[in-house]
Amino acid sequence: MWYGKAHVFYPEASEDRCTAALLMEVDPVGLVRGRGNKKDDSFRLKQYVNDKPYVCSSLLSTSLTKVFGSAISGKCQNPDLVEQIMPLEAKLAVLPARGGEAFLRSLFEPLGYELELERHALDSKFSDWGESPYFTVSLKNSTTLKELLTHLYVLIPVLDNDKHYFVGDDEVEKLLRKGDGWLEDHPAKDTITRRYLKHKKSLVRIALDRLVEEDAEDEGAQDTTQEPSSVPAVEETISLNEQRLKDVLQVLKENGAKKILDLGCGEGNLLRLLLRDKSFEKIVGIDVSYRSIEIVAKRLRLKDLLARDRNRIELLHGSLMYRDQRLAGYDAAAVVEVIEHLDPPRLAAFERVVFECARPETVVVTTPNSEYNVLFETLPVGKLRHDDHRFEWSRQEFEAWCQQLCKRFKYEVELKTVGPVDNTVGSPTQMGVFRR
Repeated sequence: MWYGKAHVFYPEASEDRCTAALLMEVDPVGLVRGRGNKKDDSFRLKQYVNDKPYVCSSLLSTSLTKVFGSAISGKCQNPDLVEQIMPLEAKLAVLPARGGEAFLRSLFEPLGYELELERHALDSKFSDWGESPYFTVSLKNSTTLKELLTHLYVLIPVLDNDKHYFVGDDEVEKLLRKGDGWLEDHPAKDTITRRYLKHKKSLVRIALDRLVEEDAEDEGAQDTTQEPSSVPAVEETISLNEQRLKDVLQVLKENGAKKILDLGCGEGNLLRLLLRDKSFEKIVGIDVSYRSIEIVAKRLRLKDLLARDRNRIELLHGSLMYRDQRLAGYDAAAVVEVIEHLDPPRLAAFERVVFECARPETVVVTTPNSEYNVLFETLPVGKLRHDDHRFEWSRQEFEAWCQQLCKRFKYEVELKTVGPVDNTVGSPTQMGVFRR
């Protein structure tokens, strides 16, 4: 390779465990004289003064495709091994995280990785200089080798926020090809796309449009027969649904839930995130609309999933008004923007089905905060956010409902906010996390 050499060592290799160590020996002179982007004059000494010879960067991504090309492309003499789930660990000795620990975690944790981080000081001899953007990172996940290498290939240069070569139209195709099956659902999709394409607006726009088009194709013939969207139009301007799902996912992970119920799964947005996270072992979505169940099955491509993922998820047609033995034995239940669609007299039946009969260890309930409605400029006074909402509660009303549930069914509740918080009216969505 024009920028140096890559060496692969095997410190251990047995039937139980194998370690492959990739050592990059970067040639600084070769890097300067190579095929980099010479048009960048923002820092004229950048070609000579940089950290590329010493850290994980796009140089490593390129090397992965060179030395582990068959693995990253899914080629093997035994095809079954390509799809074999294994407990894998990747250790990156010096990884730049230009965005800090929070950004580093936001890239890998949604993909199911457990992270162990050691942040390095800027200079060990001068502690007052503070911390550097460099980490030693250990990533652990039960996945395929192909998926692990693909995630590293895309996300390492995203963390570095730079590339050692010119970024043109072909990089869009690389990103879409390597991101197929996971990037379209990633919470940081936009940021990943921008950084991977070196913030080139025209390329970023093309890539994001392609991702949206491919996602729309998955939904098939929903144009005329799809159920009404569960996302109120007034909430779209603040991306509230995305934030809501992210917060619910975080609560489920923090509580160690492995078997999850999505009660009133609707369009399947939460199910897609749950399916992406390998830490969730069993996922069940249930909805009263059989048409919604059909749509979700198409959106998730259930027929095309690998057997290991297909066995993790199940879709059920059923009502939350009637006791259902199929809902028993789960760690957690998510009830995201559901209760406000129920007629108030029917809430009692819902409460018994969830908190008395299904009785999971954790129940996460979200619902609109009616006090926040005054901040939606397009929402007329006194009107609910969605035509199908039967009610919308204030913070006091929601808290009172939560407390009576705890008293009746022996749960404890923690109240949380979701979305931007106003000092007067609170947040647009309110959340109750019930623990048995």
